[in-house]
Amino acid sequence: MRKFFLGLWRMVTFPFRLVFNIVAFPFRAVYHFQKYINTEPDERPIADVFVDLTTNSDTRQMLWDQVEALRMHLLRAVVALTIAVIATFWVAQDVMEFLAIPVGGLEKLQAIQVTEEIGVFMRVSMTAGIALAFPYIALEAWLFAAPGLRPREKKFGLVGIPLATLLFLTGMAFTYYVLLPAALPFLGSFTKIAQFWSAREYFAFVTGLMIWIGVFFEFPLVIFVLSSMGLVKPKFLAEQWRLAIIIIAILAAAITPTIDPVNMGLVMLPMILLYFISIGLSYIAYAGRKQRNAEEEVNADGESAG
Repeated sequence: MRKFFLGLWRMVTFPFRLVFNIVAFPFRAVYHFQKYINTEPDERPIADVFVDLTTNSDTRQMLWDQVEALRMHLLRAVVALTIAVIATFWVAQDVMEFLAIPVGGLEKLQAIQVTEEIGVFMRVSMTAGIALAFPYIALEAWLFAAPGLRPREKKFGLVGIPLATLLFLTGMAFTYYVLLPAALPFLGSFTKIAQFWSAREYFAFVTGLMIWIGVFFEFPLVIFVLSSMGLVKPKFLAEQWRLAIIIIAILAAAITPTIDPVNMGLVMLPMILLYFISIGLSYIAYAGRKQRNAEEEVNADGESAG
């Protein structure tokens, strides 16, 4: 009899409980999010972790849990990217026409291979899908790193997601509006050979540069975050600028679709500029970190004296 009345009570109160849960859901979500973002991580030296891997089964299990968590984050990022690429199928043709403006439109390009048009279509869709899914991919990266970050670092990383997206899109726009207008006329008039560019080569050149330059535009933000965490020192970056230029030259040669030094130089210039901007940001972040550490020491001394 008791079960009957309990079931009747649940049936009668179900609409009210449903409405209450719907109304309370945002407040609960905000509460759990604030609790999550303000949770201090467990401080363990990395050397102790490596030592415990050989002797402690719990540490090994923790490592496998982290690997599994990374796998799930990567899986969700890939699923989001796939959905974004499929969603861009409806605008891929318009994007192709937009990217072909510097050479006079799509009619100025030609398809040599049978599957070239579909290949170009998929390449452009992939590029647009990466730009569309970038905020979510950055969010998955933050969710993976957040459990090991301090509250301030978590908040900074969360705020950095829209900034990272803006930098990525700025790098793509810089490629299209600055690099291409400078590179294409030079490459197209270097000799008297008539230019009949294939669609595959042109869009591979354009989209490849846009993606890589967009990624390189993230470098100042990454250096700022690492410097604020104390993992990178500005003095080291400033002293190793010659080595950095050599590494940049190697990277530029690797990502440049052609072998001519002009395109390589066009890729190197913004990368070198971004490196020196990163040095300045690193000094700012490192100074802020030293100030925070000094304030924490003062507060700790005050508490111990009290």
